[in-house]
Amino acid sequence: MSALPHEPSPQASSDPHLLEHAEGPQTLAELRAALAVISPEALTAFNARLDSATFGEDLTEVIAKARRTVAFSNRAEVAADEAASMDETAGAQPVEDLWAHLDVRDSAP
Repeated sequence: MSALPHEPSPQASSDPHLLEHAEGPQTLAELRAALAVISPEALTAFNARLDSATFGEDLTEVIAKARRTVAFSNRAEVAADEAASMDETAGAQPVEDLWAHLDVRDSAP
């Protein structure tokens, strides 16, 4: 089905970190099934957060966060960004080394 001339054509977002409204699970059953595929722990954590959420913004945010988790777990661009971020932090020195260096420097006469 094509868009009418006065309607904007549907285009995929160029931002891999943006979740479109109709993207990802659309019901709680679909969301739970998708989280179970990711990991049983993710499903358990979602159910606990959902049970403790209050109606309104809190409940909406719990569901939105879980939908983003599911949608972004399937995107290669997001996975590549996460891997690059982990690579950058892999070479970082532990903070204990910094404190040890500062302690030695400050105790020198």
